Amino acid sequence: MLKKLILENWKSFRYAELPIDPLTILIGTNASGKSNALDALDFLSRLTQGKSLRAALIGEPSYPSIRGGAEWASLKPNTQFTLKALIQGQGEAVEFLYSITVETEPKIRLLAESLTEIIHAEKIEIHHIETEDLSEQIELFQVDSEDTNSSEATVTLFNDKCSSADDYCGDLWFHADRSYSQLRTISNLPSDVYAAVSSATDASMVVMKTLRSTLVLNPIPSNMRFYSLLSEVLQNDAANIAGVLAALPEEEKAHVESTLSSYVAHLPERDVQRVWAETVGRLNSDAMLYCEESWVPGEPPIVVDAKGMSDGTLRFLAILTALLTRPEGSQLVIEEVDNGLHPSRADLLLKMLRGIGSKRNIDILVTTHNPALLDALEPEMIPFVVVAHRDSKTGESKLTPLDNIQNLPKLLASGSLGDLAERGVIERSLSDSN
Repeated sequence: MLKKLILENWKSFRYAELPIDPLTILIGTNASGKSNALDALDFLSRLTQGKSLRAALIGEPSYPSIRGGAEWASLKPNTQFTLKALIQGQGEAVEFLYSITVETEPKIRLLAESLTEIIHAEKIEIHHIETEDLSEQIELFQVDSEDTNSSEATVTLFNDKCSSADDYCGDLWFHADRSYSQLRTISNLPSDVYAAVSSATDASMVVMKTLRSTLVLNPIPSNMRFYSLLSEVLQNDAANIAGVLAALPEEEKAHVESTLSSYVAHLPERDVQRVWAETVGRLNSDAMLYCEESWVPGEPPIVVDAKGMSDGTLRFLAILTALLTRPEGSQLVIEEVDNGLHPSRADLLLKMLRGIGSKRNIDILVTTHNPALLDALEPEMIPFVVVAHRDSKTGESKLTPLDNIQNLPKLLASGSLGDLAERGVIERSLSDSN
């Protein structure tokens, strides 16, 4: 699981750390840096899906760019950025730190990349005094590209991680248009080079799998109203929600649709009795999303397809479908999680995120502006709220855990968390402390 994201010269951030918990809530005013932090996760996920550095930043004809593209990926006037991800290994004592540095001008290329294994020693007591938490750091590979005129980078493999003495156990050159970690996905490498790359440790596999399993979800209701092809994976905009539901195995489909129906029934003023997807057409390769609504007591329910559903209902169904169909152990990122939902449904949304996320071991990172959602948080959730804000002197974005604010108890004594956020009190307090 992802434990922490570190941003260096990324967009509006000079340096910031974003802790990742089972449910992390990122708040802040407009242009505070919330979306920029989420874009960093999106970029890392794109790399693990096989995208080149250029495609991950500026997109492709059928693939959107990161907001701002390469031009705004680095904090001005810098022309490079570094992203780091701290990932939990097997057992609590092992972590992996992945780092990648990318140049954006004059051309997009890899400058540095590394993977480090961190082994924490168990704390012991000596004469009833607990020792420091000692740790050992083992470098697994290191990529460097110091020559500014070169289109190549070199990776050094450490700790005898090659498959034999004849392989590249020292330096290996490769084209700097993508990360070293992606090389093992390229089938046309020379056999001796491929053997060295394929000897990647379990650590590298854990890291890549974790980053690859991150879904940055931005449901777009207008894209969800049409027929969609049968699919195994939900798209970022949830346009293929009907295809994902219809393609599920029969038993799983019944369970997922029953859960969808039970949650969405609480959204409108009247009863939504059922939500489901089914295949259409002669070839049964497309699907449509449907629901049954009962607005008049005593009258039979009305069948409504996705074209007739509200934006808020479709967004809610997309989030719930992602929670129910994403692989266990994955990361779900949702911007403006309550967009389109009535404030009175904040409790329902929070219950859904916490309950299903915990049951399926899915970590969730969301942003919100909704005071009602913040007021629905129980006191034990305070440590999992992070505030994005701008430095009053430099204008750079910062990330501050809510419980790190020294005068938080005093602030909460003057109003609820939602009230404080709505009045901008939290950001002003952070600005005054700069």
